Amino acid sequence: MTQETSDVATKQGGAVATLDFVQDSGMGLENIDKGDLALPFLKLLQSGSDETKKKHAKYVEGAEAGMFYNTVTKKLYNGEKGIEVIPVFYKMTYPEWAPFERKEGRPISNDRGPSVMAETTQNKNSNKDVLKNGNEIIKTANHFVIINGDRPEKALMTMKSTQLKVSRGWNSLMEDQFEIDPKTNKSVPAPVFSRVYKLNSVENSGSFTWHGYNISMLRKVDNAGLYQMARDFHNSLKKAQHKVETQGEDKSNY
Repeated sequence: MTQETSDVATKQGGAVATLDFVQDSGMGLENIDKGDLALPFLKLLQSGSDETKKKHAKYVEGAEAGMFYNTVTKKLYNGEKGIEVIPVFYKMTYPEWAPFERKEGRPISNDRGPSVMAETTQNKNSNKDVLKNGNEIIKTANHFVIINGDRPEKALMTMKSTQLKVSRGWNSLMEDQFEIDPKTNKSVPAPVFSRVYKLNSVENSGSFTWHGYNISMLRKVDNAGLYQMARDFHNSLKKAQHKVETQGEDKSNY
């Protein structure tokens, strides 16, 4: 036995125990459902974000407005330099929120569905969609992505208010990607997870200053392992949505 082998092997009762993480892949995770996991959000930090305030409990060292932040890995990304993402799934939701001054921190309902808009009236001063009970419906575009890097990360990007226009533009860009079917020589829609997009933050000014998104298509995915990861992520999200539609309840974080 070489020195290298002896470093990762020990004799137990005459047998040699080796480290084989690949063969034992997934062991111990059998009973962990997506509902037992923290959903990673890819946040675009603003000047008012808790992560940028040094005295706040959620402060993240080095965090500045305009940066991207993964809420689970706690990793910061330079918004000006930008990051690469692969979109895998999209869904528009209609969460119900209490008025801002109540500061409840979470929606009363995660998704009331598009039909709830018929129950709202638009506030002329704020342009908010308000229910009779005073709560607001805030249309939210949900883009599930894989952050491309040395260690790819799954994340959810949410866009609302002024960023819905950016979301629509991104959807149009994704819908405009095609492949040629070699059997028919005709163009067919490309899967959304077959393209890598560049995500940058840009500063916007008006009555106040905020950071928004700038999204551009970079290239086709050229890594088979990364493509399979994106495809599997897409299928798991599609399966979760089907469960919601058939059972009316989603116990999954996705």
